[in-house]
Amino acid sequence: MILAIDGSISHTNAGDSAQFDARMLSHLETHTLATETSVTDGLNHFEGFLLRDLLEWVGADGEQVVATALNDYIVEIPLDDFYQYDVLVATHMDGEALTPRDKGPLWIIYPRSDHTELQDIRYDYRWVWQLNGLTVE
Repeated sequence: MILAIDGSISHTNAGDSAQFDARMLSHLETHTLATETSVTDGLNHFEGFLLRDLLEWVGADGEQVVATALNDYIVEIPLDDFYQYDVLVATHMDGEALTPRDKGPLWIIYPRSDHTELQDIRYDYRWVWQLNGLTVE
């Protein structure tokens, strides 16, 4: 299991949560995104799935998600972000699979280069690397 989702969701597979391994997540449609980040150099190419697709898959119904990471980082993200922007959960960067040593296996990526408003530091806090949990509230 690399990602658990709980809270206000209607589709679960482990008690009150939905738990996913990499194979399960690979069934979501793959998207690519080229963007700069505040923590890497230059333009990077990311591959993964849209966060809104995952939330729809589990029947999320709320106003925000609380995202948690392997390193105990926690941040609240408005659900509107995922519908206003093509926010990606990246599994690969520049053709390489993300690993826990390098921000993986899952990293929330915003299309920062496509929207000047996303270059605000408030959005930088929402780029959760080593993502391992979402709670829908």
